[in-house]
Amino acid sequence: MIDFDKKLEELVALAIAEDVGNGDHSTLGTIPADATGKAQLKIKEDGVLAGVAVAAKIFRQLEPDASLEIFKQDGDNMKYGDVAFIVSARVHTILKGERLVLNVMQRMCGIAGLTRTYTDQLKGYHTRILDTRKTTPNFRLLEKEAVRIGGGINHRFGLYDMIMLKDNHIDFCGGIEKAIDRAYDYAQRTDRALKIEVETRSLDDVRKVIRAGKGKVFRIMLDNFSPAMITEALPIINREYETEASGGINLENLKSYAATGVDYVSVGALIHQAKSVDLSLKAL
Repeated sequence: MIDFDKKLEELVALAIAEDVGNGDHSTLGTIPADATGKAQLKIKEDGVLAGVAVAAKIFRQLEPDASLEIFKQDGDNMKYGDVAFIVSARVHTILKGERLVLNVMQRMCGIAGLTRTYTDQLKGYHTRILDTRKTTPNFRLLEKEAVRIGGGINHRFGLYDMIMLKDNHIDFCGGIEKAIDRAYDYAQRTDRALKIEVETRSLDDVRKVIRAGKGKVFRIMLDNFSPAMITEALPIINREYETEASGGINLENLKSYAATGVDYVSVGALIHQAKSVDLSLKAL
């Protein structure tokens, strides 16, 4: 498990250092250091709100006594003209944090909104939606948090919190059975509580995992399987393993995958195809 608060503190510190450098000279040159003020976060597009808690963290990391009057919470539907919050702080704090808050929230709102569109399509189905590692370097923490806010489920965070045997691992290792045995032995030998998921590319691969993975593997990925192939694979798996469909899944074919009864679908597009939402932070 990751320490979200610690990771967020590190992310915010690096982002502030990137933006501020040796000083916010526009503000330093025009605003007295002791001036205080207020600003409101205005919604300029309909969607799903995400990043309010992160905005609070940014302002309070810059100024511990900064206060926010919050009108809408993460996960709320938002409409053009809504005000999400009002921040009260030193003007230097507001101006120093303004762009970082907007960059974070605009991106998170876009991801949360797209995820909500997907999860709405899954209402009434057993299937749930997972994100992937197709994220922006050094921003994965908040992209995955936006997926969660939008109603999706986070897959593994990185290479360290799950063993996923994908096609290249299997091919380099010399086969599914050998890869499973080596991965399981490694987890046992190093005393790491790592679950093992195995990617399959055919029904024959599925059968190999079932034969070699009992007591070792917890989930089978059905990679680039059509809904018809998944329908054929699920009785073979017989719910002895969790199942995940991956590859080429989008809003147009999502329901056809969900109709198979597969446990999860993973969709990289939740993050890499999301469009940022327009927001603004204006002085009061």
